[in-house]
Amino acid sequence: RSVSRRLACGDVEGRLEALFGRVRAIQSKSGRFDMLLCVGNFFGSTSEVEWAEYRAGAKKAPIPTYVLGANDQDTVSYFPDISGCELAENITYLGRRGLYSGASGLQIAYLSGTESLDEPAPAYSFSTKDVAELKTSLLSTPSFKGVDILLTSPWPRDVGSFANSAGEIDTKKCGSKLVSDLAASLKPRYHFAALEKAYYERLPYRNHTVLQETPQHVSRFIALADVGNTSKKKYLYAFSIVPMSMMDPAELVKQPQDVTENPYRKLQKEAQKRKAPLRVEEEPACQFFFDLNKHQGKKRHSDGKEGGNSQPKQAKKPPQPTGPCWFCLASPEVEKHLVVSIGTHCYLALAKGGLLPDHVLILPIGHYQSVVDLSSEVVEEVTKYKSALKEFFRSKGKRYVLFERNYRSQHLQLQVIPVPLDHCTPEDIKESFITQAQEQEIELLEIPEHSDITQVAQPGTPYFYVELDTGEKLFHRIRGRFPLHFGRSVLASEALLALPHRADWRRCAAERAEEAVQARAFRRDFQPFDFALRA
Repeated sequence: RSVSRRLACGDVEGRLEALFGRVRAIQSKSGRFDMLLCVGNFFGSTSEVEWAEYRAGAKKAPIPTYVLGANDQDTVSYFPDISGCELAENITYLGRRGLYSGASGLQIAYLSGTESLDEPAPAYSFSTKDVAELKTSLLSTPSFKGVDILLTSPWPRDVGSFANSAGEIDTKKCGSKLVSDLAASLKPRYHFAALEKAYYERLPYRNHTVLQETPQHVSRFIALADVGNTSKKKYLYAFSIVPMSMMDPAELVKQPQDVTENPYRKLQKEAQKRKAPLRVEEEPACQFFFDLNKHQGKKRHSDGKEGGNSQPKQAKKPPQPTGPCWFCLASPEVEKHLVVSIGTHCYLALAKGGLLPDHVLILPIGHYQSVVDLSSEVVEEVTKYKSALKEFFRSKGKRYVLFERNYRSQHLQLQVIPVPLDHCTPEDIKESFITQAQEQEIELLEIPEHSDITQVAQPGTPYFYVELDTGEKLFHRIRGRFPLHFGRSVLASEALLALPHRADWRRCAAERAEEAVQARAFRRDFQPFDFALRA
């Protein structure tokens, strides 16, 4: 197999002697490299003297060197041909945008300059049109899987989502959204960038949606610092790579253990929404698990009457608990002063030691261990409670987060916790859960919006899952130990509700009289939304 040995470098800023001296030292120690790829500012304000010797041929780069174009007006004059040219012996300017295919079969996509909103963009910038044309030219090739390497000068916006920290760089504000869009589409195995005078090697990220698409290769983003920086930040990166076209497909798609969610998913979703003719989040057909009151169809009503012509099914009797259960409504152990609504198959109760005063539980009246075990009548009523709670919390400027831990628990408890609409977007909530899961080596995967938990978990399977009131869901199959307070801890963290001192319910328990007052207040406020009172 053709293994290529490459070097990538950050902003050179005209320090050619320092760069090539370092390359020579590396080659004498580690053997020959095939190519040096430079991103960021190759030339700087003091380049002229050193550059003159290379341009005249008095000095020569020790390795074939490929560079990106200007990032400001001051250095445009160093690049005589905008479409790419040899600048000096062994030093080649790749061009404004395109694909470079080496003799080894390695495919290198490149985009010169910084993002511009103007059309046409200045000579040192790229525009939406440039990115669209580059994407189209590559994505239209038959069976396009991705590129081996992507070279850009700016960082992609949001590259730090779901990832290890980028230090002092705020990846939500830094970099280019167009570069994110390009990286999301081209799926590079390596993506190099610079300009921020920082070194950041992001954890590898997925290029496919788990449980929805077949596995694809992962991408690695590496930002490099400037040559000869005094802080000794890494500016030169050595790596070996076999061209994608020559790899065994199974080996290519192997997922490393530290792989993360794709950081550009949020930006892609936003772009899709802008293109979509409908506001999809408000389209009831998209809500597989919600709004049954509006869309009963042939679903069975709780009173046993049919929406269609089929015969009513006999309700399945729930299994009996093996011992005393704190949550079976008929049990003497139930703290009935916390109950705020009772339906036919389910009830609603304030959580004991709740994270917030309006933290509630949806519970089946009969004894069921998890959502996966529920009969269709109970599922239907759980869904009605979710719809009612969504409406209730939205009327108060909040959205709910629901989670279930089917592990070391014997009676299903759906924990429903409201968070402020203006403070916590669905993406913020998902990012907090996924990031904190990764920190604890928990693989939390997004499951398709229109699918249901019973499609990914069998009865008896321990699992943890999170559901937002938009219908988005995250799922973890528990295979060993699992932190009992995980869901609550994430919501209590600084990133969301900023109540870390309330992460453990035992520290939050109130006096019975106080609990009863809170339950009465919730019951009163929830009354207009409580379908059980209208049944």
